[in-house]
Amino acid sequence: MGSAVRDHQQQLHPCDSLLLELNVIWDEVGEPDTVRDKTLLELEQECLDVYRRKVDQANRCRAQLRQSIAEAEAEVAGICSAIGEPPVHVRQSNQKLHGLREELNAIIPYLEEMRTKKVERWNQFVHVLEEIKKISSEIRPSDFVPFKTPVDQSDLSLRKFEELTKELESLQKEKRERLKQVMDHLNTLHSLCEVLGIDFKQTVHEVHPSLDEAEGSKNLSNTTIERLALAVDRLREIKIQRMQKLQDFASTMLELWNLMDTPIEEQQMFQNVTCNIAASEHEITEPNTLSIDFLSYVEAEVLRLEQLKGSKMKDLVLKKKSELEEHRRRAHLIGEEGYSDEFNIEAIESGAIDPALVLEQIEAHIATVKDEAFSRKDILEKVERFLNACEEEAWLEDYNKDDNRYNAGKGAHLTLKRAEKARILVNKIPGMVDVLTTKIIAWENERGKEFTYDGVCPFTDTSF
Repeated sequence: MGSAVRDHQQQLHPCDSLLLELNVIWDEVGEPDTVRDKTLLELEQECLDVYRRKVDQANRCRAQLRQSIAEAEAEVAGICSAIGEPPVHVRQSNQKLHGLREELNAIIPYLEEMRTKKVERWNQFVHVLEEIKKISSEIRPSDFVPFKTPVDQSDLSLRKFEELTKELESLQKEKRERLKQVMDHLNTLHSLCEVLGIDFKQTVHEVHPSLDEAEGSKNLSNTTIERLALAVDRLREIKIQRMQKLQDFASTMLELWNLMDTPIEEQQMFQNVTCNIAASEHEITEPNTLSIDFLSYVEAEVLRLEQLKGSKMKDLVLKKKSELEEHRRRAHLIGEEGYSDEFNIEAIESGAIDPALVLEQIEAHIATVKDEAFSRKDILEKVERFLNACEEEAWLEDYNKDDNRYNAGKGAHLTLKRAEKARILVNKIPGMVDVLTTKIIAWENERGKEFTYDGVCPFTDTSF
């Protein structure tokens, strides 16, 4: 009997088996029916509560799966819309899916793929936007408004990306053009600062601090370019003013050198000054050629020469006066001076006459004498030949009076040859006189004054 009950219990559902075992226990215990009924009701209620919890849990799981699927599909649709790709419906493309879990598991990889595409596309946008922001801040800092990136990232399409790329390319082109302008101005400024001996870094720092930095971006705004252009114009004006000052110093220096016959070795010390006497603004490129220190150095030398000139003025006047007299002697204008009062040394020493003015007058007389000597050159050559013929004529007369002229002796044959040549030359004297007279008359008509030779009028003075 016992084994039969056990076999029957094993064939029952676990709950029925337990209930049967409970009844056996109650029979043995003698539990009243009321207690039994109450306990069974409690057991039924507890079972219902357990089933209800399980059903509720299953409902919540199903709802969560549906919500996750819907959210995933919505996110996929949103990403596709943002990046400009057509949406893909997983459930429609795969009819073999069974249950919500398989459906969610099928959507998740595609969602991850779309998220990756969105991140990559967004990184491309961020790179372009950062470049636009950077260039805009360089070329238009005054009116630059930082580019606000879209919070929802709703439009990441290729069309929008191409628009931003074109905007970036336009800004890059403008930046290249502005950078070329800035670099041209900076190169010009550098050259000007070198010539003028001005601190280049300090100059560009005053225009804009970014221009002084070796690395990093430079401010390329309209204001910076305008200020650079103004700085170039200002330094170029200073360069022209200093260049004119240097050229004035060079002219004065050359005049003083010529006046005082300064040695070439001493002049070569300032060759870099005099070589720029006729240079144009763009031809002066040597560093510090127009610096304040160098101009002061040249000015000091000019002042030294001026002082030296003052101390040597008497000697210079005497030297130039001797030069004038030498020119007159060579041109046989002796006896026509008439300028002794102008060049009175005593008047110069007493300060009654400006020595510089006297030097100018002497130079003017020298120029006049040189001009007249050139006009007299042909006549003077003929006068020299005429005077030589006259000397030979006088010698021939003395020779003819010598009774021993035919005696053979040492050098007699040379004397005979000279006599023969002297007779030929004497015979030409009338022709010489005619030609010389014609030349002198023509010269006097042209110059409007009488021709003299060492103060004597040829052919009218017996001493000639």
